Amino acid sequence: MKKGFALTFSTLLFAGFAATSHAQVAPNGSVDPGHPRVNQVDSRERDQDSRIAQGQRSGELTNRETRHLDRRENSIQRNKARDMRADGGHLTRHDQRQLNRRQNRVSRSIYSKKHNGRVR
Repeated sequence: MKKGFALTFSTLLFAGFAATSHAQVAPNGSVDPGHPRVNQVDSRERDQDSRIAQGQRSGELTNRETRHLDRRENSIQRNKARDMRADGGHLTRHDQRQLNRRQNRVSRSIYSKKHNGRVR
C-alpha cells in the first residue's frame, strides 16, 4: 500500500513538474507573459501605441493613418499570441526576431508618416 502511494505520488509530482517546466504558468492557469522575450516585444508594442496616439493628438497622423498603423500593430500582437501558443507560452529567438523585424517596419512607418507624410 505504501509503495503504491509513493509510486503514484512520485508519478504525479514528475508529471506536474514536466508540465510546468516547459511553460510558465500563472496561478490562474493561463500562460504567464513574464518571459523576457515577451516583455521586450510587449514593451515595444506599448511604446509604438503611445507614439501613434501622440501623433493623432498632435495632428501629425490622420484618422486613416492611425487606423492603418493600429491594424498593423494588432496583426503583430495576434502573431505573437499564435507563436506563444505554439511554443508552450514562450517566444523562440526566431519568433522574437521575426516580430522585431515587423515592429521595426511599423516604427519606420510611424516616423515617416509623422514627419514626412509619406507612406512606407
